[in-house]
Amino acid sequence: MTGAQRREQLIRVARHSFAERGFEGTSVEEIAGRAEVSKPVVYEHFGGKEGLYAVVVDREVRTLLDAIRGALETPGSSRALIERATLALLDYIETNPDGFRIVARDSSLESTGSSFASILSDVASQVEDILAAAFKVQRINPKVAPMYAQMLVGMIAYTGQWWLDTRRPKKPELAAHLVNLAWNGLRGLEASPRLRAG
Repeated sequence: MTGAQRREQLIRVARHSFAERGFEGTSVEEIAGRAEVSKPVVYEHFGGKEGLYAVVVDREVRTLLDAIRGALETPGSSRALIERATLALLDYIETNPDGFRIVARDSSLESTGSSFASILSDVASQVEDILAAAFKVQRINPKVAPMYAQMLVGMIAYTGQWWLDTRRPKKPELAAHLVNLAWNGLRGLEASPRLRAG
């Protein structure tokens, strides 16, 4: 195995262990054992558990943010953008459950510099412009868009954490209900919400 291949193997093994047991519950010994290498190999590649964890979290954060940015950069109505961003987050949760567990559970460790709250804040800052444009049309002060962006992203992310374990309802139905609440508010909820974007 080349050095690069060994590094990727260690990242893969560590990702699974961190998802199962969290940062505190995972040891270098366990990672080395699962990878069938000695502890010094882990230290050689990453300097220790903290360095390895930081690499795992960084990759997950980039994957998640790239998915959401892609959804928000595709032109469409404000509602379509909210639908696509919601589905992008749920897609990430569905296809990367280990990664989402790591990011949502304990990525707030100071050694990584990427807390779940800071990730959500980054996503919310991208949603602000969408909401500000929609607010202008509805004659709502666009200065409150940052606050609503935080609410919207938080609602979707924390519902996603719950859905990760239940997987019910199906993803499109969950997304439709999230967008229904976000778009219509409690007073304007549709009886049978559905996604409208392609």
